[in-house]
Amino acid sequence: MDNLVLYVATYDDAATATDDYRLLKDAQSADDIEVVSSVVLRRSDDGRVTVDEHGTGQVAAGAWIGGAAGLVVGLFSPPLLAATAIGAGIGAISGKLAKKHDEKKVGLDLEQYLPSGSSAIVAVIDDRYLDRIDKALGQTTKKVDKVIDRDDFEALEKAISEGGDKIAKAIAS
Repeated sequence: MDNLVLYVATYDDAATATDDYRLLKDAQSADDIEVVSSVVLRRSDDGRVTVDEHGTGQVAAGAWIGGAAGLVVGLFSPPLLAATAIGAGIGAISGKLAKKHDEKKVGLDLEQYLPSGSSAIVAVIDDRYLDRIDKALGQTTKKVDKVIDRDDFEALEKAISEGGDKIAKAIAS
């Protein structure tokens, strides 16, 4: 996968997002789409965001979200990664990405693509699958795709991997 894009599909309700997420997973299983990683994000009316790595249930509050999910969340909204992931090493790259996000080079506007009371499927895919993901996620109210800078992707991937390793070691000791 050479030309990665961040793909965001916004929904008015969680049930529709979950239904479309299952269609995305079915397309992935049928080898119609290659997905690097994907999550369902839900934002309550009070603005609290929850991450669902599998389309079927929330990641526990304060729990480490998986590395692939953390990657998607960090590319979508670097400040959101800092709020949903724990671990040394995440803070530095999250801060760097947050700065780029503020400069409109990385990430998307949380208020625009995940307003209060909505859900979104956020995925990292190769751009050659854009037409297929558009077809698979047919119930969305808003879609956007944005090219991902390879250096940002690799730096975040490394930080999340190292942060996850540190957390696993701390839990094991």
